[in-house]
Amino acid sequence: MSVSLPLRLVLASASPARRKSLQAAGIEPDVLVSGVDESLVVTERAEDLCLELARLKAQAVLTRLSPAADQRTLVIGCDSVLAFDGEILGKPADPADATRRWQRMRGRSGVLHSGHCLIDVTAGRRAEAVASTTVHFADISDDEIAAYVASGEPLAVAGAFTIDGLGGPFVERIEGDPGTVVGLSMPLLRRLLAELGLNITDLWTKIAPGGQSVEPLGSVRS
Repeated sequence: MSVSLPLRLVLASASPARRKSLQAAGIEPDVLVSGVDESLVVTERAEDLCLELARLKAQAVLTRLSPAADQRTLVIGCDSVLAFDGEILGKPADPADATRRWQRMRGRSGVLHSGHCLIDVTAGRRAEAVASTTVHFADISDDEIAAYVASGEPLAVAGAFTIDGLGGPFVERIEGDPGTVVGLSMPLLRRLLAELGLNITDLWTKIAPGGQSVEPLGSVRS
């Protein structure tokens, strides 16, 4: 006999931006950092690299979980890299590296790839894909680059830029889903959930008046 199970989503990432994206879409994830050494994966294709890292992050967190029998547990791993001038750019090594990158990128464009790996722990199934968005950078000045690098933000993110923080004014426009650049594409997550027989609305939560509790809005049939 099938029973209705509440969904639990575990985000295998320390990224505040990814968590905020989920929260803005009505999803309150648990967070468990994977601890994966990203330097261990080497490939010539940006799409392959970000997807393999997303997969490794999700699997690393999966091995540390003890799913409850009364929940259906999902793990989402994500990773982002920038493809620019035939190179794969993750996080800058240091401020000098971030400065050099911005001196090259300004006034030009690159493609931000974000790999997503969604594992249904309870059902033993997985869905994964890469979302890609073209980013057009503003032709910013040396002083702007210096100030941005000094803020520390470029050192913490793939490609040395954000669109949802201090780096937003330095991006002229994008072609694609903004969530891809932030690091988690909600439309892609919706499609991955559908591959596993789930609706994204099953993950919506409702905060009671006054914020006293969080009540699941959706559940699924197992």
